[in-house]
Amino acid sequence: MSLRGAALSFGKRTLWKGLDLDIMPGEFFAVLGPNGSGKTSFLKVLLGLQALDSGTARVDGRPIARGSRTLGYIPQQKSFPPETPLRARDLVGLGVDGHRWGLRMRSRAYNERVDGLLRDVGAESYADAPVGLLSGGEQQRLRAAQALATDPTVLLCDEPLLSLDLHHQQAVSSLINRQCHEKNSAVVFVTHEINPVIEYVDRVLYLADGEFRVGTPEDVMTSEVLSDLYRSPVEVLHSNGRIVVVGLPDDTTHHHESA
Repeated sequence: MSLRGAALSFGKRTLWKGLDLDIMPGEFFAVLGPNGSGKTSFLKVLLGLQALDSGTARVDGRPIARGSRTLGYIPQQKSFPPETPLRARDLVGLGVDGHRWGLRMRSRAYNERVDGLLRDVGAESYADAPVGLLSGGEQQRLRAAQALATDPTVLLCDEPLLSLDLHHQQAVSSLINRQCHEKNSAVVFVTHEINPVIEYVDRVLYLADGEFRVGTPEDVMTSEVLSDLYRSPVEVLHSNGRIVVVGLPDDTTHHHESA
């Protein structure tokens, strides 16, 4: 996946400009920044839902197209209503053949694929349960299975750990990392909190105030770099493999310290 000369604005405000970026197969790439910095807009560009103001975005050498099955997408965790008439396996199955129109006969190959995906994410025990009665972590595992159904070239993740407890954060993060390394998928992981995935992250794109920095977590998550981005003194502390950012401007709710 590559961007060249990419620029995007929101109204009169520039989110970023002059962004040249290559995200390689098998790379775990995190996108960080405060609320309103353009993280979600960045994902929309990669999903083909948002046009750049200028520049190009390509995957496998081709312009990104909306609905491309080379892209997998795990959204933020949002609970299904209890009465949702859908089983866990039906939700995962939408990733297998949900792009097809009309009534479909469930073939043996389809059932084996769905069963395999459920097994991969550890959801076999609730495969036939109504999705609305499952926990947030269980539902998020199903969304991960759905996103992985096409063995995507690029897996896009929009804050997939929000509202999950520590156990489910670790489980979902591990699943995504496994797809990255076992299937050689590029992972683009948008998050406000890097610590749950810090051990997996290869590089970071940090967006703030119309500017950006790209590099390894060690290169980007420093007092000097963040102070420069925010144009205000920011202190970055490293402790036991975790990152704590102190002194962010008052108008941002972004943080890296776990609650």
